[in-house]
Amino acid sequence: MSPMLPPLRLTGAEILRDGEMQRRSIAIADGRITRGPLPEVDMSGYLILPGIIDLHGDSFERHIAPRPSAPFPIAAGLASVDREAAAHGITTAYLAQGWSWEGGPRGPDQAEALMLALDDYRPRAMTDLRLQIRAETHLVDQGARLLAAVRRHRIGYVVFNDHLEEGLRMSRLNPPDFALWARKVGLTPEALVGRLRIAQDSRRAVPRHLCTLAEAFDTMGVSYGSHDDPDGETREFYSMIGARIAEFPLTRKAAAAAHAMMNPVVMGAPNVVRGKSQSGNIAAAELIAEGLCDVLVSDYHLPALAMAAWTLVDMRLATLPKAWAMISSKAAEVLRLADRGRLDPGLRADLVAVNAETRAVEMTIAGGRLTYLAGEAARRFVPQQPMLRLAAE
Repeated sequence: MSPMLPPLRLTGAEILRDGEMQRRSIAIADGRITRGPLPEVDMSGYLILPGIIDLHGDSFERHIAPRPSAPFPIAAGLASVDREAAAHGITTAYLAQGWSWEGGPRGPDQAEALMLALDDYRPRAMTDLRLQIRAETHLVDQGARLLAAVRRHRIGYVVFNDHLEEGLRMSRLNPPDFALWARKVGLTPEALVGRLRIAQDSRRAVPRHLCTLAEAFDTMGVSYGSHDDPDGETREFYSMIGARIAEFPLTRKAAAAAHAMMNPVVMGAPNVVRGKSQSGNIAAAELIAEGLCDVLVSDYHLPALAMAAWTLVDMRLATLPKAWAMISSKAAEVLRLADRGRLDPGLRADLVAVNAETRAVEMTIAGGRLTYLAGEAARRFVPQQPMLRLAAE
């Protein structure tokens, strides 16, 4: 792990504090935001914003396997996604790993391999990399194994998926896409249909299975929710068992039900940037306009997080402080990350410097460590380092 920056103060920038942009300075020391007279770096012309917290990203799969038939070592993939995250202002990232009857890259074996690799890589990481487990509801016979893995690797976030009916429907109505899905998980279409049928046979045991998992997660302090709720009734069921985070609701009714039950709604930032869902579901901007979305996540494209905040500003759906909160402070609140998401003294020094003219991320600091530096920010920052080192001595 790279060393922490020596104490320093960033001056001249606009800082996001207390829900508004303020012309003030910000200081960091020992990995925390602090106060006091320190060596200064002029950051006029920049916006200093809280580091981005990504609660769900599965683009890491392409770093580990650029092509389905061409996997690379997991450690190399983690190092690659770590650097990409830092370059886009992300300081905390939850990698969304499947725990599914599909097997292959989204099966329990791969999930446990990723857990082990991340445990080993974490001391060298620049970004605070964590795991979110996407647990398929019909993988009933792997429940005890899931709980053991969550406990052993201290996984803090799980969402329930139910893609069974979608898979069966695709196998009947869209054989070409189903065959592509099968190839991605290393199966023939016939073998994947077989797995779907086996999962379908466990449907009567699913409610008790989910309640058992929910009770254990409550005991362990794990945050949990559901993914792709199709309607309000589904969201109500998950909320009743304690899965109160609504990730990617497919319809307005599902999102409205979550809002009525005070369950946070999480949507994809690429949906905002592109103006629509890539799978034809509800547009995230529509939910945001109605106050039915709380947090944005990278989903399949890490750069989309900062882009989505600016898209909301340009669409006049949110001010920059409110839009940025959806990828920082609100995300921290959802997973009870009390030490980050805001630029308050005493919190982790997680911050991003954005060029106010170009809107480009030019500097990322995570936990007081410089994880990304480019552009004009690099020209200003690097010459200060000899002076800062002397001050530290």
